[in-house]
Amino acid sequence: MVDPLAISINDTAKVLGVGRTTVYGFINDGRLETFKLGRRTLVRTASIRRLAGTD
Repeated sequence: MVDPLAISINDTAKVLGVGRTTVYGFINDGRLETFKLGRRTLVRTASIRRLAGTD
C-alpha cells in the first residue's frame, strides 16, 4: 500500500489530535504545507511528519 502524499484538513486534525482551528494556525504559521486540488485544501503528509517529529 502506498502512503498518501497529502490528506484533508479534517484528517490532519485527527492524526495530530488537535482541532481544525489549530491546524489552520499551523498552516498560517508555515508549519504545515498545503496545496489546492480543485476546491480542496490538502496538507502534505511530509510536513505533518516534520511537525510531529516523526520525520
